[in-house]
Amino acid sequence: MADSPAMTYGGYLRLDDLLSCQEPKTRAHDELLFVIIHQVYELWFKQILHEAELLQRRLEEGNSAGALHTARRIAKILKTVVGQLDVLETMTPRQFAAFRTVLGSSSGFQSAQFREIEAVLGRRAFPVSDLRDDARLRAAVARPSVFDSLLRYLAGHGYPVPREVLDRDKSAPWEPDPGVQKVLLAVYADESAPAAEVCESLVDVDEGVQEWRYRHLKMVERTIGAKIGTGGSAGADYLRRTLFAPAFPDLWEVRSQTEEVPVDGG
Repeated sequence: MADSPAMTYGGYLRLDDLLSCQEPKTRAHDELLFVIIHQVYELWFKQILHEAELLQRRLEEGNSAGALHTARRIAKILKTVVGQLDVLETMTPRQFAAFRTVLGSSSGFQSAQFREIEAVLGRRAFPVSDLRDDARLRAAVARPSVFDSLLRYLAGHGYPVPREVLDRDKSAPWEPDPGVQKVLLAVYADESAPAAEVCESLVDVDEGVQEWRYRHLKMVERTIGAKIGTGGSAGADYLRRTLFAPAFPDLWEVRSQTEEVPVDGG
């Protein structure tokens, strides 16, 4: 029986396949950069979805240390994704214009994986056409979000999460809830508790997504200004409208409700 061929670096990573996926449509120098950056985004989005699945499982199991580790990894990935915009911003508007026309109707707004990330975090309001055409997105909208898993985690650790919140229709858009905010204030009352750390790690994730939105907006503005985006999107104007839409609004709202602790002057 012949021995199996030894595994190689290129074989394990399927580099022949990977490096053949970049097919610029023009001879413009910067088109390759544009293609690679967006392909790498999609790879990171795939990893975020992979980690988010584990994060939800660990939250539902009540695994504080595991959930904290996974949420922090997602936040680090988001930092990396944001950092890649520094490279993309070395491309000038004229350099982008050299190949923009060949993009046709393609647009970053068509990223199925980013829409799925939004759904996993808790967004539920998508155009009917998106839900009709994307089975994975429909499934993500129908199942509990990361925030739903956090609420089950808190309930499992003895916090009085309202039963009607735990039993709600998970496909419905989340509305900030005073009862949940009361629970979160109790969680944050003991900052050394594992639950408080887990909540803060999800704030880091939410902030990472918002930072990505902001940097993406500024990149679009400096590249195409106020022009209509490829695919007919509203471009920078649409991105601007999505900036301040947190995935976990209750985790942000409780910061306004936290009482200040008097300083002991004695």
